[in-house]
Amino acid sequence: MALKVLLINPPRFEGISVIREERCEITERYSVLEPYSLLQTAALLRKAGHQVGLVDLNGRELGYDALEDEVQRFRPDAVVYRFTPTTFDWDQRTASTVKGVDRSITTAGICWTLHTMPKQVLGEAPDQDFYVRQDYETVTPALIDALANGSPLGNVAGIAYREGSEIKVTGPSVPLKNYDSLPLPAYDLLPDLKPYYVTAPAGRPFTILYTSKGCPYKCSFCTVAGTPWKMRTAPHILEELRYLKEHFGLRTASFFDETFTFNRKRVEEICRSLIDEDLRIKWYCNTRAHLVDGELLGLMRKAGCRGISFGIESGSQRILDTVEKHVTVQQAKDAVLAAKAHRLKVLCSFIFGLPGEDWESVEETLKFVRETLPTSAQFNVAVPYPGTRLHEQIYGVSGLEEPDFRKMYQHASVVGTEKLTPEDLDKARKMAYKTLYSSGRWWASNIKHLVREPSDLYLATRYALKITNNYVFHGMKDAH
Repeated sequence: MALKVLLINPPRFEGISVIREERCEITERYSVLEPYSLLQTAALLRKAGHQVGLVDLNGRELGYDALEDEVQRFRPDAVVYRFTPTTFDWDQRTASTVKGVDRSITTAGICWTLHTMPKQVLGEAPDQDFYVRQDYETVTPALIDALANGSPLGNVAGIAYREGSEIKVTGPSVPLKNYDSLPLPAYDLLPDLKPYYVTAPAGRPFTILYTSKGCPYKCSFCTVAGTPWKMRTAPHILEELRYLKEHFGLRTASFFDETFTFNRKRVEEICRSLIDEDLRIKWYCNTRAHLVDGELLGLMRKAGCRGISFGIESGSQRILDTVEKHVTVQQAKDAVLAAKAHRLKVLCSFIFGLPGEDWESVEETLKFVRETLPTSAQFNVAVPYPGTRLHEQIYGVSGLEEPDFRKMYQHASVVGTEKLTPEDLDKARKMAYKTLYSSGRWWASNIKHLVREPSDLYLATRYALKITNNYVFHGMKDAH
């Protein structure tokens, strides 16, 4: 038996765009990303024979009234939607809206960050029937198949569900082993790619895509730490990029992998394929500072890479060692400077409030910023997400009352360190932005980049307007 399934990306939160993608389940004022994981899920459900629809309320700036209309039109048997910790109650209106149309429709929500809290999630979301906790690529199709066939729900790994008044939680899911087995995401369910961009509305048509998933490194603060790394091969990636170029005129892509350069040989193959194919797509990626060098960065640049994001976290070696980053400050500096030397824009992300943080380590981070002058930077505060070792360190033995997961924003501290209060950490974050944005050398460095890369003028202009608006009027809230 086949089911009609409607996939839903809920509306924006208080007018602010929301990213609902695994490690990035956050509000983000200046990026609008297509619901890539839902597009992948749609393709998998179609492959299993189900009829699928999709509505991206966040991307299209639509509200719950539009969802009600779509549910009445499509008449699904089940809906699947994503939610985040900080927009939890707002996102759960998805299930309530669906049930308001027809209570017999099955509702299933996906959220990675809260996967260790399944009973609390369902306990606080009365209209959500199922919680897909892990590995949406394997769990969601298995759940829909079980519902279609009337199979025992207890046999579906990676979910939580209701059985009478009791909430049942099944065992851990098995990650997808062959990432090349994924069909192309169901891009045809999107009218176009016009709404989507990252950081500033430039370089469109734009999309994100995963070329790999997972990260075997075990940084104590990270929600995906120690997850199996699985990759797509160059031919599979090129197939998707070719499709996007032909059907949407794709100009810019962000490889949304946690650690794009984890396997150097694979990156070289991707780059050589892009050079040979000459698709003329600019792309960006995320990785760790010790997994690049001048030779690789040069090849990436030749293949269309125009920017790279490094998770630096701190300019203090003491802090990096505390969180098991396994990267040295010198390696981080070398990576930033090497990327800039190859005319790549560099985004560095930092975290204030990791264990051991004090004003001395804060100053070391500010010094790192002054010395490297990254093209742009994100300064966040440490968030003790459930399931991370950082959470265990803070709440496992201290007896502290755990904060409501709804308050776990990366721009507002919920817990301090031994030497710094939450207010100190919020102050440090604003100090860091002021250090960067008030630096004449930083502005000169970016102007120099524009001289060498005049095609970035529009992006640079929009970025300058963005940081001025967010710094002056929003105090860097909802911007990461």
